[in-house]
Amino acid sequence: MICNSRPLSGKGVTNSMAFVKTDENEPLEKAIKRFKRMVEKEGIIREWKSRQYFEKPSSIQNKLNKANERKQMKKVRKMRASKAY
Repeated sequence: MICNSRPLSGKGVTNSMAFVKTDENEPLEKAIKRFKRMVEKEGIIREWKSRQYFEKPSSIQNKLNKANERKQMKKVRKMRASKAY
């Protein structure tokens, strides 16, 4: 079988349709819940929101750098707090 879906980004997300197979006697609410979990797991909504507006690559890199700085500072604060005892 040939799959025509190509990745939207380097994160492995494809542009194929998400679907859930249901049994005849399965309640609709349960199928909807499974569908929501699957969409959340695959990151479809997150990907759509990030692609809603164009963002320059430099601003994306700046966001990543700031996030890394915050993580590093948090790690340093934890280390200092643990050494105080």
